[in-house]
Amino acid sequence: MSANFEAKKQLVEEIKEKFSKAKTLAFVDYRGINVEEDTAMRRAFRAQGCEYKVYKNRLMLKALTDLGINCSPSYFEGSTAVAIGYDDEVAPAKILSDTIDKIKKMTIKFGVLNGAPVSAEEINALAKLPSKEELIAKLLGTLNNTASSLCRVLVAPTRGLVVALNAVATK
Repeated sequence: MSANFEAKKQLVEEIKEKFSKAKTLAFVDYRGINVEEDTAMRRAFRAQGCEYKVYKNRLMLKALTDLGINCSPSYFEGSTAVAIGYDDEVAPAKILSDTIDKIKKMTIKFGVLNGAPVSAEEINALAKLPSKEELIAKLLGTLNNTASSLCRVLVAPTRGLVVALNAVATK
């Protein structure tokens, strides 16, 4: 076997490892973006704990197939990059969507969410969801509001009794 074949085999293993750890993968056609736009986007990915990589199309398709994720080979025509989200399912989609809205040069091809292939429309819908931190804050706010309301309801009869006794005492 040639050294080139072994290098590609090793690269497929690296890609498989990254893809298997990821919660979200978003594949994009990155044609037309310049270095400055690419650098800004990569910086945004790093800040959110995500990766943005460009691999050979055949190697990404091979890695996905080896992982049991079936997707159309037609998705891997042209220039393809992948945004990899390890912790937050929404972050890669949100960063890509923001970048596409800003520079109007890239397009989302498809994605993989928790091991299942999803369409570009589903990745765009995912980008519109609030982040995990926002959802947790809303949940905690709702729980806190419910607890406060419960306390007010439980204290109301006692407070009414105290007001009535105070009114009787002042007469």
